[in-house]
Amino acid sequence: MSFHVIIPARWASTRLPGKMLADLAGKPLVVRTAEQARLSNADSVVVATDHEPIAQAVREHQLEVIMTDADHPSGTDRLSQAARLLELPDNAIVVNVQGDEPLIDPGLINHLAKCLTDNPDAAIATAPRASWIPR
Repeated sequence: MSFHVIIPARWASTRLPGKMLADLAGKPLVVRTAEQARLSNADSVVVATDHEPIAQAVREHQLEVIMTDADHPSGTDRLSQAARLLELPDNAIVVNVQGDEPLIDPGLINHLAKCLTDNPDAAIATAPRASWIPR
């Protein structure tokens, strides 16, 4: 099963601006999220951001980052641009992991990718409750 994780991470959070760089046990929140996503079976994990300090923090932790436009109305739009910039094929499976999910279960990421692999006509999948994930 081949899939990619893209983590949208914008600077201008309306409720907590700059939260992607909030310190979480010595590392920025978005870095913790990307590290957790790397524990999945994804072929790649990329943080998509519009803010150079976020990109720099990600790079400092040897994680992949791509710069996107600042004017995206949603994280999905940011993912779409990132997928284009990464030159992912149109049929690539991309799992959207929000930048503020440092405790996401890597098994959940794998489960979503499998759901999309098993249902090629599906364009999107939503995570079920974690207790539904087979172990």
